[in-house]
Amino acid sequence: MKVRAVGVLVVAFAALLGGCAYPEPYPVYGRPVVAQRTEYGVVEAIEMYRGGNNAPIGLGAIIGGVAGGIIGHQFGGGSGNTAATIAGAIAGGAIGNQVERTQAGERFRVIVRLDSGGSVALDQVGQGELRVGDRVRIVNGRVYRM
Repeated sequence: MKVRAVGVLVVAFAALLGGCAYPEPYPVYGRPVVAQRTEYGVVEAIEMYRGGNNAPIGLGAIIGGVAGGIIGHQFGGGSGNTAATIAGAIAGGAIGNQVERTQAGERFRVIVRLDSGGSVALDQVGQGELRVGDRVRIVNGRVYRM
């Protein structure tokens, strides 16, 4: 019963936070609408670099370990409870570390020659479908292929 109550609380909390999310591109009444800055150009170069730090243990491992320990503590009794807590903490730490490494993975710097004659370098998390020579549109610092 205890596991079910915790599960219900986690789902309710996630639903509450999800309901608070607001997609920014849409205007809100009472708030001024900001004009988007749009520029056009051609991809001149794409450079790959590693984002974040390469520390073996970071915040993701710590948070994952704590969450895994809490979840593991919900199972078993006596020494089985202790074993489940330890196993949950180890598994959660490993998963949290992997998630953090994935998020701080490869990043791309896209250098675009603008139609106005200038040049701009923009950082992107994923390269997507961009290739050198592609015609692109830049909207508020994000590169989109045309």
